[in-house]
Amino acid sequence: MAMHSGTCSCGRIAITAGEEPQTVSMCHCLLCQKRTGSTYSVHAYFATEHVTVEGTTKVYARQGDSGAYVYFHFCPDCGSTMYWEVEASPGKTGIPVGVFADPAFPPPSVSIFVPHKHPWVSVPEGIAQNERHGAAFAAAAAAAVARRS
Repeated sequence: MAMHSGTCSCGRIAITAGEEPQTVSMCHCLLCQKRTGSTYSVHAYFATEHVTVEGTTKVYARQGDSGAYVYFHFCPDCGSTMYWEVEASPGKTGIPVGVFADPAFPPPSVSIFVPHKHPWVSVPEGIAQNERHGAAFAAAAAAAVARRS
């Protein structure tokens, strides 16, 4: 079984995913740009039961464009985003690929929110490019928002 491990910048928080990612994606949305301080985010999703975290994180919750909440867990000392949970995707944990500091990590298979991509950023050839999240995520987000109402 595959094992991907990483830490925050200061080493206080460690995370391990005991499987290959279910998906790896590039996100160009403006909220990811603000969160990362970069032009896009590259992240991997894993089944939550295969993710272990050592150390205590601080949590920041925000609503995404879909209206569903995202719960970001970050190191309270160095501020590194370690992982997140999306209200619309229960059972999945998103982890920024940079946390693993592994140049051999699997590449993205999809690029989303492409209309917000900076014109000088290149998306690797062969990767699907979408304007937003896919229809399945949009439906799951709408259901999550409806449950809260």
